[in-house]
Amino acid sequence: MATPSSTPASSATDALHSIRAHWGWFVALGIAFIVLGAIALAHVLVATLASVLYVGALMVVAGVVQVIHAFRVQTWGRFFYWLLAGLLYVVAGGLVMYNPLLGASVFTLLIGVALGVEGIFRIFAGFGARPGSGWGWIVVSGAVTLLLGFIIMAHWPVNSLYVLGIFLGIDLVFNGVGTLMFGLALHGKDTGAPRTSHGAAA
Repeated sequence: MATPSSTPASSATDALHSIRAHWGWFVALGIAFIVLGAIALAHVLVATLASVLYVGALMVVAGVVQVIHAFRVQTWGRFFYWLLAGLLYVVAGGLVMYNPLLGASVFTLLIGVALGVEGIFRIFAGFGARPGSGWGWIVVSGAVTLLLGFIIMAHWPVNSLYVLGIFLGIDLVFNGVGTLMFGLALHGKDTGAPRTSHGAAA
């Protein structure tokens, strides 16, 4: 019986070695994310507008895809549904890109409402987990989320100029730190791995 040329374990090892060989790219990408996040936090209005334009462009693309998909559907009912949904996405995305300040106001309000609702559900979930251990932490996290949602809604629509930019900046910074630490960890494992007589990692 013929034996496979490579086992899943060896393939996984080869993939790991390939990732470790490019640890520098992860470090560079992490630093780039951190720098971009710092720039976004320093210019929250520009970051907010960039976020809104990005979301608007995604909505337009999604709408176009749905319109194209509508013409591939055979039945009239489904065709009308996909066509209408696609056109609504295109129109909404176009309006967001045409007036990004209005889009930022709408998105900020939605974020505040979503955080408030999520906080309420998390608080109820925490109380429902009693008397299990750790239920109090769930309640506290829900209360913090609810408070954040209330703060956003209480300062709306003035905060629409900076909330999305702050969220984008924080996300970029945390993503950058995670990517940077991942790259450094790969480099540490690569340099600290034992070598065989042929120079390959054991």
